[in-house]
Amino acid sequence: GSPYSMKMRALMRYRRIPFVWVNRNGKINEEIAHVKPPVIPVLQYPEDSSYHVDSTPMAYELERRHPDRRSVIPEDPGLAFLSYLIEDLADEWVTKMMFVYRWWRKEDQEYCSAWLTHMMAMPAGKEDVQAMARWFTDRQVGRMPLVGCTETTRPIVEKTFFQTLDILERNLETSVYLFGSRPALADFGLFGQLYQLCYDPTPQAIMREKAPGVCAWISRLDDASGEEEGEWVSSEAPLPSAVKAFLGMAGEVYFPFLLANASAFEKGQETFDVTLLDEPYQQGTFKYQVKCLNWLREAYAGLEGDAKERTDTVLKETGCFEPLQT
Repeated sequence: GSPYSMKMRALMRYRRIPFVWVNRNGKINEEIAHVKPPVIPVLQYPEDSSYHVDSTPMAYELERRHPDRRSVIPEDPGLAFLSYLIEDLADEWVTKMMFVYRWWRKEDQEYCSAWLTHMMAMPAGKEDVQAMARWFTDRQVGRMPLVGCTETTRPIVEKTFFQTLDILERNLETSVYLFGSRPALADFGLFGQLYQLCYDPTPQAIMREKAPGVCAWISRLDDASGEEEGEWVSSEAPLPSAVKAFLGMAGEVYFPFLLANASAFEKGQETFDVTLLDEPYQQGTFKYQVKCLNWLREAYAGLEGDAKERTDTVLKETGCFEPLQT
């Protein structure tokens, strides 16, 4: 039920990094109670038993710890940055698609709360499961305005969901992955969120009708350990159209969202308003997403030479250049 857990599991499977997958239970909850912030997945390194959270930093740390195991970071610095940008878009914006479909409609609320509760509480009596499911539903539905899922904002989120499906479905006509014949960090970021959407009742029906190729892509990337390593797209070749399309979404939706959030945070505002896709959007202000913007800017500032020149060209074309300037 956690998009970030599925993202990391698929990434480690592809990279053939041995791991033990442990579902949450009472004993584990006590063991990791000190880990902050209290999010999942929690990764424990075998050498020193240390615990780690936040999927993006963990993915890069695994690159440093296992440099010989099928990297998910393109060798070209420019392409590596674009992959990181799209992964961040997936982590912080595509997750809204997962959230709104999972908790907006009653049928999705009932199904998802039940199976998520079973995952967390197995074994448990029927009445206990139902009570926990009701509590979990109330908790998640209550958070919807905070994360930008309201009657006003839902059409914006759903429109970008259909755009995401269209981009990936068309990409499968010429390539399996975004940056060549091997999956990049961006692919795994999108996978984690779309895995949930492909599982929940309403978005599952939409995806089966509109994007059957994406459903197959999700199944394939869930365990790509048996695939050949593949090649990255050449830095000298035209940028894949799917990459440019996701950058266009970032320029049109994600960066305006990040900038409005950062401005509100700086002013001490608890909520912010911004116009996205010509529609009003409002949500709570998040400190973490201020960090996301700063991390993107820091990564961009590290580009130089030909890689920076090539990257700047596409960033300017897609509306992503100005927001990255500090």
